[in-house]
Amino acid sequence: MNTPRFYNTLTRDKAPLPATPGQSVKIYTCGPTVYDYAHIGNFRAYVFEDLLQRYLEVSGHPVSRVMNFTDVDDKTIRNSRAKGVALSDFTAVYKKAFLEDLAALHIKIPAQMPCATDYIPRMIGMIESLEKKGVAYQAEDKSVYYRIERFPSYGKLAHLNLDELKPSGRVNHDEYEKESVGDFALWKAATPEDGDNRWDSPWGAGRPGWHIECSAMATALLGDTVDIHCGGVDNIFPHHEAEIAQSEACTGHPFVKLWMHCEHLRVNGQKMAKSLGNFHTLRDLMQKGFSGRQIRYALISVHYRLPLNFTFDELDAVGQALQRIDGWRRRLSALPAAKGQPPAKWLEDFLEALSDDLNISKALAVLFDTIRETNRMMDQNALAPEDAASHLAAWQIAESILALGEQEECVAPQEVLVLLEKRKAARQAKDWKASDQIRQEIQTLGWTVKDTPKGQELIQN
Repeated sequence: MNTPRFYNTLTRDKAPLPATPGQSVKIYTCGPTVYDYAHIGNFRAYVFEDLLQRYLEVSGHPVSRVMNFTDVDDKTIRNSRAKGVALSDFTAVYKKAFLEDLAALHIKIPAQMPCATDYIPRMIGMIESLEKKGVAYQAEDKSVYYRIERFPSYGKLAHLNLDELKPSGRVNHDEYEKESVGDFALWKAATPEDGDNRWDSPWGAGRPGWHIECSAMATALLGDTVDIHCGGVDNIFPHHEAEIAQSEACTGHPFVKLWMHCEHLRVNGQKMAKSLGNFHTLRDLMQKGFSGRQIRYALISVHYRLPLNFTFDELDAVGQALQRIDGWRRRLSALPAAKGQPPAKWLEDFLEALSDDLNISKALAVLFDTIRETNRMMDQNALAPEDAASHLAAWQIAESILALGEQEECVAPQEVLVLLEKRKAARQAKDWKASDQIRQEIQTLGWTVKDTPKGQELIQN
């Protein structure tokens, strides 16, 4: 098996996995800000990170993964106060919903999912350390800021030229654009807009800035240096840039060995926005009748560093791809058993593709080439039982990475079942014209009929 190599956002080049076989890989992934339900753009990142973890584990690398909940920031405070609900009660609703969404998409629950509010004492300690080093200072507004001029490599992750950007002074809000780069808030002095959402500190009552939250949780749970840090490209600046500056100035050690970021998701070629009517949460799509496995496949099937254009037509096409996989697996399973066979060789090619920066497109091409060839051999009754068993053994390993799951058994409506019996009678009478007509009737009702050695099989469209 090839040594995995992944694209490092910091170096703009592929680099080997910073761990030897058998060595645990420490991964930190920026989790949700729990002020609303997560949307499918968010889940593109979480599915990519899940694919990474599953591939590493199959490749012999145990993973220690941390994903945080941002449960205190500008958005959570604003929305909880607008609803007149205590911050902890407000965010608890969306934490629970997020865990349910992870389950629907077959995403592994990370080893640890800390909440920012549980690590505020550590954040205060880090800010005190930065203040002693002259990197942090309290301004006239009583907030504490990070002095970016004291960290000469600030901008190295996003490859920003600060001289050209002309730092614009202090930035107090959590998110800002490249054009407003400046000293960012580590600790925000309490304001009337915060309500009761304030904590005591050496600088007075207030709350942490968003960026220091991840630095505190990552270093507390994974140590001063993390092997891999993941997120969306929108997190590169300012959030991840700030994390580097805070963590490295505080600990004196490199913060992250390998940075991996996934590209944006667009809907019908446009940026997703509520104002455009193309803003979708996972729950929206499932209410429209799409399954979690369909959505996972759609999010996973395009390389993580390429933009993903999300359409309903694509979701329908995904359904067809999953039917091919399901039908192939069932055909293999229906052949005489030959247990104890090693995985088929195509698995090596599948894993080799993923070892090259998670090249999922190539890996899926290997899978579907195999499906086409083995289906041809089964059509000719030319696939030996031991070969079928080898393909199934390989599929079980590939599936542990793809995590698509199996099609849930659906009970067809009585109308469909009656037609199915009529078609069976037509076939027994060798009335092929009637058989085809009934198949079309069943198709219009949302079901596909497949003829197998064991008889007719219904698949919901």
